Amino acid sequence: MEAVTEGSWESLPVALSPGVLRALRELGFARMTPVQSATIPLFMSNKDVAAEAVTGSGKTLAFVIPILEILLRREEKLKKMQVGAVIITPTRELAIQIDEVLSHFTKHFPKFSQILLIGGRNPMEDVEKFKERGGNIIVATPGRLEDLFRRKADGLDLASCVKSLDVLVLDEADRLLDMGFEASLNAILDFLPKQRRTGLFSATQTQEVENLVRAGLRNPVRISVKEKGVAASNTQKTPTRLENYYMICKADEKFNQLVHFLRQHKQEKHLVFFSTCACVEYYGKALESLIKQVKIMSIHGKMKHKRNKIFTEFRKLPGGILVCTDVMARGIDIPEVHWVLQYDPPSSASAFVHRCGRTARIGNVGSALVFLLPMEESYVNFLSINQKCPMQEMKPQTNVVDLLPKLQSLALADRAVFEKGMKAFVSYVQAYAKHECNLIFRTRDLDFASLAKGFALLKMPKMPELRGKSFPDFTPVAVNTDSISFKDKNREKQRQKQLKQQRKEREENGGKKKFIKNKAWSKQKAKREKKKKVTAKRKREEGSDIEDEDMEELLNDTRLLKKLKKGKISEEEFEKRLTGSQSRLKAETVADLQSEG
Repeated sequence: MEAVTEGSWESLPVALSPGVLRALRELGFARMTPVQSATIPLFMSNKDVAAEAVTGSGKTLAFVIPILEILLRREEKLKKMQVGAVIITPTRELAIQIDEVLSHFTKHFPKFSQILLIGGRNPMEDVEKFKERGGNIIVATPGRLEDLFRRKADGLDLASCVKSLDVLVLDEADRLLDMGFEASLNAILDFLPKQRRTGLFSATQTQEVENLVRAGLRNPVRISVKEKGVAASNTQKTPTRLENYYMICKADEKFNQLVHFLRQHKQEKHLVFFSTCACVEYYGKALESLIKQVKIMSIHGKMKHKRNKIFTEFRKLPGGILVCTDVMARGIDIPEVHWVLQYDPPSSASAFVHRCGRTARIGNVGSALVFLLPMEESYVNFLSINQKCPMQEMKPQTNVVDLLPKLQSLALADRAVFEKGMKAFVSYVQAYAKHECNLIFRTRDLDFASLAKGFALLKMPKMPELRGKSFPDFTPVAVNTDSISFKDKNREKQRQKQLKQQRKEREENGGKKKFIKNKAWSKQKAKREKKKKVTAKRKREEGSDIEDEDMEELLNDTRLLKKLKKGKISEEEFEKRLTGSQSRLKAETVADLQSEG
């Protein structure tokens, strides 16, 4: 490892306590990174700090060390139930990681108790744990922390406990806002004392983060740290020791290329990113079946209780593959990740940068590869301009084994695999339609036949995006998919019970299948349809032939008429601004309104 350094810890203008220096030596951090040398002195001198630095630059120690030093310098020592510092972070995985780093330091300071408050377990366990052990330093996700502030009835008055608060840290602040935690953050901030030090740490600076800086920080010092060798005009957001590659291949070749690559790098540690939870579920199982003698694990946002265990276990592995969604894209520090593979490009350019940042952290060398369809090649130029992210092309491997028939055979042998594949395909198409860069990622340009082959589907699913289209290049497997059974006997027993119920209903309906209208795939579509029906019904009831545009103008004229009656505008102004003066229908309606007073 080649360290990216900015002087020794002893060179700081404010001396660190012996316990902190001892912990740094144990962790092997002999020198500071630029963000640490810039941030720590300011934070320790009672300044609010808003720090922006590239991912993997050592931001965690930049706030952990000042927190400990500030609490050690308190005139009045913290009691068991008094909270001195709160660290809020967007994901459980990142919270676990920060808690681990913090514990390396607090073991030298037994006077401080720390507590981890995250989802995935019973809130009452956290309540009892806090009452029993206290929590001078809290590491939490926003949802769980907000929940515990409302547990006074359960015997925990957290609002009183935080009156002694000295430091608040918002880590990955842009992600906190992206994930919709703004309401939770505002609720939490209302409980915290105004006289405190606040640190806001982020890899990217957005307008939402800027708004949070103005709302939550008092006269903050802004710190923006660039890596050495990066010109001031350059705003490259990926580590300079990261080698970024892209591969152009067709949708039905992509999976084979991925497996071939992973088989060639069996001894290394990889993160493989997919766009949706359903894709992680499907391809995670597929990779487990096709790549032997490698530990393969899957993690995504819809996992409730298993996520913490999977994340902790994978961090300890010397090698292996973690199949994941963007839940693993921010702030997570997994030791010695050699390759970050992006099977699907992320929904935003900033997410691309954060995914890549899971490797080449704090001076390490690392590599990242994104798979792109031929129609997506312009995304490379977009990233180089938008994110200053240089990339090299990696040519597709030749003589690659076609594993898609094997994947189809897995679906034929187990209905669970078949259904996972169908859900993954549908979720992929829906996610694709929501891509931030929709000039490049256009659903109408997708080769659905090639895509279905790439998912090893047995047949095309029924979905609005495919309605009215034919796919001569896709040949469905000649099998009745209803005959595919679950390997899990209990699930198959339940399915047979449902089939029996359906047959019974058909017999009762004279051999006709009972019509059950499918729910719309898109909530927006459902909302539009409902709105159309309500409008049509109102028009029928009123016997009106007024078009939507006419209705808007009529409402405008009615508002003007009310202003005229109240003397707010003159008759000349009224006639001048009247939008519907040429429409007989609206003229008559306005006249009727005038006559009715």
